[in-house]
Amino acid sequence: MKDSSSERNLAALLARAARKWPRLPAIALGSRALQTYASLAERCGLLAAALANTGLRPGDCVAVISLNDPAYIEALFAIWWAGLIAVPINAKLHPRELEFVLSDSDARFAFTDADWYAAFSRIGHSLPNLERAVPLGSREYENLFVDSGVAPIASVDPTAAAWLFYTSGTTGRPKGVVISHGNLYAMINCFLGDVEAIAPGHAIIHAAPLSHGSRGAVNVVPESSGFDAGETLALLTPWDHALMFAAPTMVKRLIAAPLLGDARLERLKCIVYGGGPMYVEDCKAAFAALGPRLAQIYGQGETPMTITAMDRLTLAEAIARDDDARIGSVGIAQTGIDVQIGDELDRALPPGEVGEVLVRGPTVMQGYWRNPHASAKALAGGWLHTGDLGTVDAAGFLTLKDRSRDLIISGGSNIYPREVEEALLRHAGVAEAAVIGLRHDEWGESVVACVVPRAPLLDEAARAAFERVLDAHCLEHIARFKRPRTYVFLSELPKNNTGKVLKTALRETVSRAKAGSSDDRALSSE
Repeated sequence: MKDSSSERNLAALLARAARKWPRLPAIALGSRALQTYASLAERCGLLAAALANTGLRPGDCVAVISLNDPAYIEALFAIWWAGLIAVPINAKLHPRELEFVLSDSDARFAFTDADWYAAFSRIGHSLPNLERAVPLGSREYENLFVDSGVAPIASVDPTAAAWLFYTSGTTGRPKGVVISHGNLYAMINCFLGDVEAIAPGHAIIHAAPLSHGSRGAVNVVPESSGFDAGETLALLTPWDHALMFAAPTMVKRLIAAPLLGDARLERLKCIVYGGGPMYVEDCKAAFAALGPRLAQIYGQGETPMTITAMDRLTLAEAIARDDDARIGSVGIAQTGIDVQIGDELDRALPPGEVGEVLVRGPTVMQGYWRNPHASAKALAGGWLHTGDLGTVDAAGFLTLKDRSRDLIISGGSNIYPREVEEALLRHAGVAEAAVIGLRHDEWGESVVACVVPRAPLLDEAARAAFERVLDAHCLEHIARFKRPRTYVFLSELPKNNTGKVLKTALRETVSRAKAGSSDDRALSSE
């Protein structure tokens, strides 16, 4: 009799897909299919056996440090197949950051790309627990598939760790978020039910960092291993019913791409965006260019992609009504997820009141890796404390205001940077904007707008004139006390690899600019 606990292993989804759709393509590189579901499942079972033969045991951590690569997918599923814990690590980290994650997770084995494999010669001495690193796609990697029979799928408890994801560490050392097999099953069900259905023969274009779970779809890895707007649009020609995840900045680049007019948009099924704020004007521009192919998700590492969602139809209806409030929201709670707006004592606030977004449900993490104090704080009272500030309307739609740490308190009044950013972006001359608060002796904090103009500001007179224009523009759309008191004009905003604006870096930039300027009104770092 089959052990039902092996069916709780996320790898069982791949094995089931291989039985149902053995000949369907599972992995592609660019326009070329490389693996069917049958061959992918076989290779994952062989690789799982090889990992066990190295002495790894269920519950051990295996790191994956690589840019997008077709072999990334089979390595990830092989790790789960063997009952091991996958530790996906951002390939753009600094070696010291990588060293910390590998040390903290006690990873015993690592799959890498060629560049990171070379880097291990510099940091390997400080990682006594790391026994072996193997470059994906190398001869050493392919040798792992030789002389190993297909391993049975490891039996796991639904609460067993499957995924150890390290937070960005913007407020200190990164923390390892423990996501279980049960969490990931719930996350997949939420996506398929609340965001976008995926059917056999559809395609998922992985221009953003690789993720899992395609339910009979082909996982398409761009040949560039990352995001290039022209390349992504060109992939619509060989792959129909295509879906992709994109950060808002990626969506903006897609609709600005010269090749957009020639792209086979009828073959694009959906772009699911998230990972940062999609401003109302940007959303309207994307909808005008792409049509009803946009869906939104909101989540964080502690409950991946699965707090709220707004599907294509809901967003399209909001666009048709010109309902800026609905467009600017992040949708409603996903199936089985409870969302509550709490005050400083976690008491539920009524619709319209601003407080911290609290979440509970089957997608919420098990806790932080070997950090019971942080786990207890984040999960106090049975709710995940997101650190995000938001409000829920009477229909249940959540609108995010900002991260709690980004809230600006000036003269005793709360100012939410996103509200000011939305106002600035309504001006045609503003390409991008990010708002921060800086210490002010009289008001506590003052509002600083970091603006990327669409046209260069060539001299101080041009900058001063544009500042006056933006000041008048803000006064038309927001209260006087919320308007920026200082402008910093930049050629670009600092972002991480997912396109999220790094406000800590912005504060450092502004502080340096202020230190070198006697003018407290307008600064420029163009």
